[in-house]
Amino acid sequence: MIMNLFSFFSKSEQINPITVDIHSHLLPNIDDGVKTIEESIAIIKKFKFLGYRKLITTPHIFSDLYPNTKDIIEEKLKIVRDELEAQNITINLEASAEYYLDMEFLKIIEDDDLLPFNKNYILFETPCSMKLIILEIAINNLLNKGYIPVLAHPERYHYLYDNNLEKYKELKRSGVLFQVNLKSLQSQSKSIKKMALKLIKMGLVDFIGSDVHKMKDIITIEKVLKSKEYRTIINKNNLLNDI
Repeated sequence: MIMNLFSFFSKSEQINPITVDIHSHLLPNIDDGVKTIEESIAIIKKFKFLGYRKLITTPHIFSDLYPNTKDIIEEKLKIVRDELEAQNITINLEASAEYYLDMEFLKIIEDDDLLPFNKNYILFETPCSMKLIILEIAINNLLNKGYIPVLAHPERYHYLYDNNLEKYKELKRSGVLFQVNLKSLQSQSKSIKKMALKLIKMGLVDFIGSDVHKMKDIITIEKVLKSKEYRTIINKNNLLNDI
């Protein structure tokens, strides 16, 4: 049965047990993701080919680099949806955001001006090399407002690395969910790939995401979907993508 999940249904469509992606950068010219509508559509068509039925794209909201707002994101989302419809491409495209942990994020939480996915999940990221003192504040503020914090690509954060994963487990106990990047399993960084595999094998992963920015990323995702590591993710973790 497991092998059937990872075999090809046809030459044009791979059976993928996970049909919802929750992390990508597919809205054109809004952050460090795709730059044109043509690039966006080409990547979305590739997602569809790989068996995805729903994409929750997550532009950066980062006050210093990408000061996006809900209105900006929703306007870009409409442009891409209209083009998908014009080309008769059937896929469910929604938009949330990937929030950067800074003081502006705290203000957005306070103002309740968030753009969640699945009603109350908030994807956020932190600096890779250092823990900010506002991390616990942001987590508690989100939880107090009824949101569920989802930490994007936790395998990247070197300040969480230790031998027994205790810092990760502490975050989990505080109410944070983890979203591991599929492309980390093909990362050139040995430490990132190693930590991604540790989190997967320990069953600490709640969501997987593509974090696709460019066409080369979705090609990497295609390789991962055929790998033994992908089967390990499915078998060892209670993934929430499709719920």
